Amino acid sequence: MLNDPNGLCFWQGRWHLFYQAYPPDEFPDSKDIKIRRQHWGHAVSEDLVHWRDLPYALYPGIEKKCFSGSTVVEEDRVVAFYPGIEAGQMVATSRDPLLLNWEKSEPLNSDRGDSDIWKEGDTYYGLIGGREKYHPYSAGLPISITSRIYSHAVWPKWTLWTSKDLVNWKSQGEFLYENTPFTAQFDDGACPNFSAIGDKHILLFFSHSNGGQYFLGDYDKETHKFRPYDHGRFNHGRVAPGGVHAPSVAADGKGGVINILNINDGKQSDDWDQILSLPQQLNLGEDKTLRIKPVETIQSLRGEHQTIGETIIPANKEIILKTIQGNVIELNLEIDPQLSRWVQLNVLRSPNAEEQTAITFYNFDRPLTYWYETKGEIVLDGSRSSNLDDVWIRPPERAIMSRGDETLKLRVFIDCSVVEIFANE
Repeated sequence: MLNDPNGLCFWQGRWHLFYQAYPPDEFPDSKDIKIRRQHWGHAVSEDLVHWRDLPYALYPGIEKKCFSGSTVVEEDRVVAFYPGIEAGQMVATSRDPLLLNWEKSEPLNSDRGDSDIWKEGDTYYGLIGGREKYHPYSAGLPISITSRIYSHAVWPKWTLWTSKDLVNWKSQGEFLYENTPFTAQFDDGACPNFSAIGDKHILLFFSHSNGGQYFLGDYDKETHKFRPYDHGRFNHGRVAPGGVHAPSVAADGKGGVINILNINDGKQSDDWDQILSLPQQLNLGEDKTLRIKPVETIQSLRGEHQTIGETIIPANKEIILKTIQGNVIELNLEIDPQLSRWVQLNVLRSPNAEEQTAITFYNFDRPLTYWYETKGEIVLDGSRSSNLDDVWIRPPERAIMSRGDETLKLRVFIDCSVVEIFANE
């Protein structure tokens, strides 16, 4: 049982990843899943690909639950910063090589909420995000259909706090500049993660309606405020079913950022809930927008290799690659759509195509009419992915894709019931 990843960091030669963990022995009956208490689970890796479980790192104590936060690495210790439910914002520190033993502080004199921490000089900075409240009209709905309904007319707000000693904290006000250039609205800013990337900064966060997202922008170290100039998403649909959830990031030491998210389930189970994504390498392109690809060490998982040479794809005809089979596959494709209107790759296809997952590129290289120019679009469509009656089908995800003069380069990772696509980074 896991939920948000937390506190990704590199410490004494190893990557450490924490995550929201729910010990099943505390409330062993599956009907009590919702009352299990969040701990920080813990895994360690030397390459971000092969992971070993370690004992839980943080247990509830004075706090009822240990919610989502992050870590900052210092020369002689790692500091965790997280919300302790019904207690307050919390700090915990660890100095041992495997980060097995943690010492907690008393609750802090600050706001509380999902949080991030970093250090500039001798000052710690704590970024705290709030969550959107339930929509006021939800209380008036018939009880049979009442659910979490979130208002979308909300801009996510984060407050910034500073401390010299991790004990006494002072508010610096809201983190975003007023009059941001964005007119779009977002529902909430949970699980914030803030990091330098190239000569800019990135603020990653989670929306309880629309999943993992990010802002790219400029960070003023004099005013300690952030002004975003670009926005993007890590999935292109709603948060569930099967959506990409909360981020956890760490600097890679080369000007880029490593990002890991969790993926929501699409099939109810009493025994497990959610998995983690492939680790992503985030960098800035020459145009100062984000580039996303899997970490290079993922290549260590490659086994049998097959090559399909240059192939002319005829119009209106399906080509079945009979030698390419299986449900644990990495596909690398380079496609030149030329003047075709669309091209489609079907994966996890049953022999007679009763089940398949479609990846379609809609190619608008030419103006549609005298009046409109439409950018290309890539669509992940799982509406025919399963015939099982207990699977929740995810609506198609659509992403605008301007490739310019580039060919279409797809990296598709299939891992049983999960499909992750990286298109032209």
